[in-house]
Amino acid sequence: MHHLKKRQVAGLPLTVTAPADVAKLICETASQRQHGGQDIHLINAYSVALTESDSFYRRCLEEASHNLPDGRPLAWVTKLSSAPLNQVRGPALFEKVIDLGRQHGVRHFLLGSTPETLDLLEAALKHRYPGVKVVGKYSPPFRSLSARDIEYQDTQILNADADIVWVGLGTPKQDLEARRLARDKGLYAIAVGAAFDFSAGTKKEAPRWVGNLGLEWLFRFASEPRRLWRRYLIGNLVFIRAVAKGATQK
Repeated sequence: MHHLKKRQVAGLPLTVTAPADVAKLICETASQRQHGGQDIHLINAYSVALTESDSFYRRCLEEASHNLPDGRPLAWVTKLSSAPLNQVRGPALFEKVIDLGRQHGVRHFLLGSTPETLDLLEAALKHRYPGVKVVGKYSPPFRSLSARDIEYQDTQILNADADIVWVGLGTPKQDLEARRLARDKGLYAIAVGAAFDFSAGTKKEAPRWVGNLGLEWLFRFASEPRRLWRRYLIGNLVFIRAVAKGATQK
């Protein structure tokens, strides 16, 4: 995927690609094992807003192998430009790579969430995609990890000999972990957001018509207002400001 074109949004590099091509490219690159380690991030307006106040997270995305626009607003703000972005939804990409990966013999490792959700997720994937190779899964402790914790986690992943490590730890933790796994361990790691919960059935996705209107964020906000109000109400304002600032700096 190294050859794909990139463009800047709010100072961050986003990969320009057709959603239909992404899953195939990921499967081909991951299964070849000659990538030298890559980190792929599904980012949205909240991700962009967070980089405005977190310089370490911003550097993570600036130096990423690929940032894919998982959010309709990122596509909207580039629609009239010479290199418009197409939305690449994390949950849909996850399922497509799981499906298509069977043709390439791709080996998957699931990192994140809770043990219960991971069990449900693995069972759901094996039911929907017979022959899928889920070679390992691990739910890290919900606290700051010690050096011993990280060593244990990495051993689980490396022993599984996975082609793709799917990281679902929440933003920005999952992005920082995907970057570390790619850089320090030479792994192909994808920070995939809430895809685990949606595929496992522990959270409900927005209806397609809601997504087509670009209102998926509103659906999620309505389902978890106490947890998400700051992310969407304040985050969206910060995102708009960041995009405007980036446009004036060109």
